Amino acid sequence: MAHYILADNQELTRFALECLIKQDERNTIGRISDKAGLVQELKEEDARCVVVLDYTLFDFADEAQLIVMSERFPATQWVLISDDLTVELMRRMIYASPRFSIVFKDCALSEVREALLAAADGKRFVAQKAMEQILAERQEETKTNVLTATEMEIVKAIARGMTTKEIADERFSSVHTVTTHRKNIFRKLGVNTAHEAIRYAIRSGWVDPNEFYI
Repeated sequence: MAHYILADNQELTRFALECLIKQDERNTIGRISDKAGLVQELKEEDARCVVVLDYTLFDFADEAQLIVMSERFPATQWVLISDDLTVELMRRMIYASPRFSIVFKDCALSEVREALLAAADGKRFVAQKAMEQILAERQEETKTNVLTATEMEIVKAIARGMTTKEIADERFSSVHTVTTHRKNIFRKLGVNTAHEAIRYAIRSGWVDPNEFYI
């Protein structure tokens, strides 16, 4: 049994969540539409609550306000449910407190139900999609960090359409040295061709696709 507070201003989502929650008739549900109403509900509710919140549709100025509120009500569990959350926000919530769970509105119903049950049991739940996005960004950051400043410059030169010889001439290096750098870059990024390296650099935001050659 748990008391759920639905802080989601989409009627269809609220209806679906209520159906899932009411599968256990012992559960109770509160519905609020703004931050002030949420604070009031949490003040009045003595038992442990589970707040199911669409952060992107609510009137929080930023995630810092949400973290402060979670600290103000330490018995409360939070299930962040949304169409889309940035990786930065998800990581900050996960690091801020084990009482934040994350699930997306396009997740399978079984996964949403699992998130609701885990929160009611005082446990954190992070949807597979969220974990994949967080891990993917961490891998991108790792790859960026392992490239040296020289290798980053060569990636950008490759993106400008420069040949190995042209890069060597510009850097006053030998062709052999630049070729070695290229091989190291391809190995670190897990690519096999200059075209793949350029595409990787554009996806990662290292180069502007409007400024560089593809």
